[in-house]
Amino acid sequence: MKILAFDTCLDKMYAVLKEDNAVLSSVVIENQGGKYHSAFLISTLQEILSKNNIKPENLDVIITNIGPGSFTGIRACTTVARVMAQQLNKKVIGISSLEILAKAAGKNPLVALDARKNSAYLYCDNKIKGAVQLEDVKQIIENNTYDIITDNKLKPLLGGNSYQEKPLPLGEILLELGIEKLKNSDGDWLKLKPLYIQPPPMG
Repeated sequence: MKILAFDTCLDKMYAVLKEDNAVLSSVVIENQGGKYHSAFLISTLQEILSKNNIKPENLDVIITNIGPGSFTGIRACTTVARVMAQQLNKKVIGISSLEILAKAAGKNPLVALDARKNSAYLYCDNKIKGAVQLEDVKQIIENNTYDIITDNKLKPLLGGNSYQEKPLPLGEILLELGIEKLKNSDGDWLKLKPLYIQPPPMG
């Protein structure tokens, strides 16, 4: 089975190509020359497939991050995943940023990502809680023992570890979660929806 996974929702682009039990390529792309990393998504995927002599039509499954995160990044990877799955008639699986980071956090994860407006996108107790006010997040943390993972902006307020400061294998985690979810999903591209939680900014 050939699987392509990619993510442009977080602070870097992650792309992984796997065939059966072997990871053929795993790349991380940062913002370059004033361009947001999602601008390199299609060229990066083409390069990965070409380097490994795999044609897009030979893929079996496409896995992508659906958010939350950068609105530009969410649009980029969900649109590319939907178009590829539709045109190639392939299965597609969507995984949340919060689920990815929770997997990286520890046994009892709490994930909090900056959602602006004095709030955080929150995941804890194995559930996505939505956009929660920071004061409420602090209270949840004070009343429980969690393995906290957050971003550089919220780490000073909430403690824990920032995913932006550690070289976490987020592409491989996305791939692993997608393969697990595939067991109970038909992979229909029509069901792949971006997870904005809050509406995109106007204008």
